[in-house]
Amino acid sequence: MGRLDNKVVLITGSSGMGAATARMAAAEGARVFIAALAPEESESLAGEVGGSWHASDLEEEDNARAAVQSCVARFGRIDGVFNVAGISGRRFGDGPLHECSAEGWDTLININLRSLFLVSREVVRHMLSANRGGSIVNMGSVVAMSPEPRYFATHAYATSKGAIHAFTTATAAYYAKSGIRINAVAPGLVETPMSVRAQQSPEIRTYMQAKQPLVKGLITADDVAAAVVFLLSDAARCITGEIIAIDGGWRVSH
Repeated sequence: MGRLDNKVVLITGSSGMGAATARMAAAEGARVFIAALAPEESESLAGEVGGSWHASDLEEEDNARAAVQSCVARFGRIDGVFNVAGISGRRFGDGPLHECSAEGWDTLININLRSLFLVSREVVRHMLSANRGGSIVNMGSVVAMSPEPRYFATHAYATSKGAIHAFTTATAAYYAKSGIRINAVAPGLVETPMSVRAQQSPEIRTYMQAKQPLVKGLITADDVAAAVVFLLSDAARCITGEIIAIDGGWRVSH
């Protein structure tokens, strides 16, 4: 893991992998800014890591701009971003294509892509203006690269994450000349509030012992956070346009 001494890192989430990354980044020397939907949770996490926060719906253009501006006003700049905000969508009607509702599709595409686009755009504008470079890490998913049809047939979710992978490589290619690195992490099944359905299924938990054999079960949020912190650090200064799977062996196991 690389150090983040005095780097300013904006994180678009206040729970799960976002919270784990905030704690780890702060421990590695970063000044952390939390931009998320839940005000009480954001304030609590920012207080815990000695950072600052802004609570709003980042799907709204003005809110995304205000969050980035608030971070710059508080800390003077932004060196790194972890775009972690997102949802799974079974409760909205996501599932296999023939069962997926239009509402489920639209909800997943909007929530998982729009805030990432808006925050990234504002941050890149800031980084170009500051001429300092920087690092952006996006939240992808292993299911966009290695589908699992038995338990994880959520095709709107997989599509949204595949789009994030494409967004990552396309933008990385364009902004490399400006010293802006853009990568994504693609976790397997992680023990977070978003994966409660899977966690509560004895059948899925048993299956994950073989599907993610390196951890013999679910990955921890800290496992993902460690990779994110590395990618945000100068230790990863030669890495851009990569989709890094943190999947416990998911892709190579059956």
